[in-house]
Amino acid sequence: MLQAPNHVLSGGCLHRACQPVVSSKPVENKAARGRRQVRVEAKAQYDPDKRVVITGMGVCSCFGNDVDTFYNSLLEGKSGVVPITKFDASQFPTNFAAQIGSFDHENLVDKKNARRYDDALTYSLVSAKKALLQAGLDKSANPDAVDKLDKTKSGVLIGSGMGGLTVFQDGVKNYFEKGYKKMSPFFIPYSITNMGSALVAIELGFMGPNYSVSTACATANYAFVNAANHIRNGEADLIIAGGSEAAVMPVGLGGFVACRALSTRCDSPAEASRPWDKGRDGFVMGEGSGVLVMESLEHAQKRGANILCEYLGGALTCDAYHMTDPRADGLGVSTCVELAIANAKLDKDAVNYVNAHATSTLVGDIAEIKALSQVFHDPSKIKMNATKSMIGHSLGAAGGMEAIATIKAIQTGELHPTLNQVDLVDEIGDIDTCPEKRQLEVTAGLSNSFGFGGHNSVVIFAPYKE
Repeated sequence: MLQAPNHVLSGGCLHRACQPVVSSKPVENKAARGRRQVRVEAKAQYDPDKRVVITGMGVCSCFGNDVDTFYNSLLEGKSGVVPITKFDASQFPTNFAAQIGSFDHENLVDKKNARRYDDALTYSLVSAKKALLQAGLDKSANPDAVDKLDKTKSGVLIGSGMGGLTVFQDGVKNYFEKGYKKMSPFFIPYSITNMGSALVAIELGFMGPNYSVSTACATANYAFVNAANHIRNGEADLIIAGGSEAAVMPVGLGGFVACRALSTRCDSPAEASRPWDKGRDGFVMGEGSGVLVMESLEHAQKRGANILCEYLGGALTCDAYHMTDPRADGLGVSTCVELAIANAKLDKDAVNYVNAHATSTLVGDIAEIKALSQVFHDPSKIKMNATKSMIGHSLGAAGGMEAIATIKAIQTGELHPTLNQVDLVDEIGDIDTCPEKRQLEVTAGLSNSFGFGGHNSVVIFAPYKE
């Protein structure tokens, strides 16, 4: 599905290359001197009217593993950005992050494996099981419900931008210091990006679509769009989708320091992530995971699931411009937003909330604002906030955690504030960036995620209505 370079990929059937299910039949070609040739006929089986709903959410964050605690912390305007204590970061010009300090896997992961797994894998398993619990599909609490699922049409798409970085770092260190014989046999399995999805599926017996999307900071949204497409294509009834990341460790921090992408506001870490502020000087690293249980409406209703909200649509595009910088004119992002709205079959006026990507980088923040201003001709009608101002940028998990924030905003009617807005850039104009908590009945909420390489993604959620 992601193998269509030079095309704009959307979450719907706007682009023929994205959606067809191909069947083939041999056809006799008389000009081929008796040789049999194959003519391929594409039959688009994508059903844009097949509704996709959310029935469970799971999170691992600097505020804990409970979705309500996570969102309440955001509503309180609590910053999770602190000096790094997981390792000695004193040598780095940036020594703070929104880290998960002492992680509690809540006995959701076998203790032996918990010691072996990279944190990115553990976060995947814990958030997936928490999401299943909310969806009424917890294996221990409700085994009958899980057993009744068609396992061949139940999938897992939990991606990661970086994979098992700590396992990789330690394996390379052992190789150079002690030789290959001292490398862990788990070096490869626990460092590759697809293993989070694989481990969840192995525990649950889910035999449906299963792979890892890895599109940097856009990873989780890519997983959501692809999961919805599998469901709408009839290839799956239910998919656990999202992203996981555990990059707050020496190699991860060092790599982003080398990119000169991070804030160096070491004297006031809680004030370092400042989206759209003129004093912003780079993003703040975060980590964690965010996953959703996505189902066809028909499947959810049949099993009597509690529906949290509806996934209306989404889109994916590429800037095709630069490895790390977005297009200054915002064209890739504005195109993505337009396609997502079209895929969701919405009027633009129906969108009244945006959970922005808003990393607090000099170029990125402005490009996103320009793009939104191009799409929404009266952006003053939209309220927009930046979750990263409190939890930092969790890379491949960012879209997952921010999707949860978007869905909780729909459920509660409360938008969390954006921290550290001291002197906003002029480009913001009349957009309400929520310097304080806001009350809003969300009609449709956009969640934006953009990644290194120019990967753009937009997903849209709305209240579920029969």
